[in-house]
Amino acid sequence: MMRFSRHSGNPNIGVFAAVNEDLAFTSADASPEFVRALEGALGVKTILTTVSGAHVIGSLMAMNSNGAVVSGLTDERELQVIEEHIPCLRLDDSLNAAGNNILVNDHGAIASPEYRGSMAKVLSDALGVEVVFSTIAGINTVGSICRATNKGCVVHMDATDEDIQLIKDVLKVEAVRTSVNHGSRMLGAGILANSKGAVVGDETTPIEMGRIEEGLALY
Repeated sequence: MMRFSRHSGNPNIGVFAAVNEDLAFTSADASPEFVRALEGALGVKTILTTVSGAHVIGSLMAMNSNGAVVSGLTDERELQVIEEHIPCLRLDDSLNAAGNNILVNDHGAIASPEYRGSMAKVLSDALGVEVVFSTIAGINTVGSICRATNKGCVVHMDATDEDIQLIKDVLKVEAVRTSVNHGSRMLGAGILANSKGAVVGDETTPIEMGRIEEGLALY
């Protein structure tokens, strides 16, 4: 299932939530309509919270079914809310925007090469998958320009064939190049998805919708 939505008038819905197969963490100021879109399309339980005192949950949180990684500035109250539902690591690194810097599903993860080498094991332990460091389309913030599920991945239009192969090797899914929200290449910002469905920014065109449906294998 696919649905259009926006958050507080903004079609970049992926900035405001992080989802896996069963859960959606979204901003404490999310509207009932946005929550219904997430629950209806993705079949998830929705938890309203903040991360680091901010509403940009999707930018600051990376998550799969095994665990979550959040900004190191997340406070104890916020961490407790998250850990009631899933194990969570506070990121001890200057790259605090975990959602922007990590592309992850239940099979693997690709993370910004700006992370230190020792972070591979830290992230792997937290997410329960292999982690490799790489750019995609020459961009470090791989989580902001791609959206992956356990069934597929949509990627920045400038992704190379080598990038597509890396996603296939690490995340174990096929990838399709597309845009979202009428030409935006920030796919992580414009899409929230799991293997059951997707919610996309409401400026997404029909052609983009078709490519996203193909890339995420939502048939």
